[in-house]
Amino acid sequence: MFGQNLEVQLSSARTEDTTVVWKSFHDSITLIVLSSEEGTSELRLERLLQMVFGAMVLLVGLEELTNIRNVERLKKELREALSGFAEAAGTAFVSLVVSGRVVAATESWWRLGTPEAVLLPWLVGSLPPQAARDYPVYLPHGSPTVPHRLLTLTLLPGLELCLLCGPRPPLSQLDPQLLDRWWQPLLDPLRACQSLGPRALPAGFPLHTDILGLLLLHLELKRCLFTVEPSGNKEPSPGQRRHVLRSFYALVTAAHFPPELGQQEEKVENAAHRVQVPRACYQVSGTEEPGSGWRLVALHLGPRLLLLLLSAQSPTHGLRGLATHTLHALTPLL
Repeated sequence: MFGQNLEVQLSSARTEDTTVVWKSFHDSITLIVLSSEEGTSELRLERLLQMVFGAMVLLVGLEELTNIRNVERLKKELREALSGFAEAAGTAFVSLVVSGRVVAATESWWRLGTPEAVLLPWLVGSLPPQAARDYPVYLPHGSPTVPHRLLTLTLLPGLELCLLCGPRPPLSQLDPQLLDRWWQPLLDPLRACQSLGPRALPAGFPLHTDILGLLLLHLELKRCLFTVEPSGNKEPSPGQRRHVLRSFYALVTAAHFPPELGQQEEKVENAAHRVQVPRACYQVSGTEEPGSGWRLVALHLGPRLLLLLLSAQSPTHGLRGLATHTLHALTPLL
């Protein structure tokens, strides 16, 4: 893992009496074999790993083994269902919300103005659980004086279907038959969304154990992925992690990566005198005691900006490599 984070390919190692060989398959599963048999070659062990992975595929299928990489197919299935349901319900603004987070939405929902795009899922996440709601809302950007209706329907515990509409359709029109038609065939993808919760990442997503929190922003789409609970670590608390990550975001966007960075870079490319645009920065916090405090790193690559909060054990010289590897892993999600 250390070599991989520094973009160094290392496939085997030896001790005095043991050979260790590992191999990654489909960027999803890594198998490791240790052998103390005298005369064992690394090639033989690598072939053994290939046979073990082949046996796994034989029993459960490649798709089931590597389903963490089927993000695009999951998104496509949910988008088609959302679009069809939106058309049947007579509104273009439909989304799926889990714990106050939008996990899938129609294009019209994504194009909502910044205040309502942020506030509507927050509102849904703050309300007590109900099977269905018909809630009047004003849109700060799009319609601050004329109310709209926010309809919510609970598909699974913690997973709500949200519609933004005018006088029609009435809530009674969204009968169980209409819901079953569009969502019954997608129960498995819906359960995959249901399990996201505070972690905000698919179960089993390969995230480095040093990561205590992350914020990924897509500057062109104006969407983000955020979590301070990527693993079971208890210290520091999620509230403290959120505070640290938020403060670091305020610092780097003010000093290094302004929100309009993508547009700024385009202007720089056309300018006669180019201005140096930073790609990464990091911050080390804590006391002088070994293992105390934390590490923070920000990396800008293309339209994406990634901020990581890391434990103190993460070596400073490996921060950029770890951030680069994490950004590549997260790219299919956003």
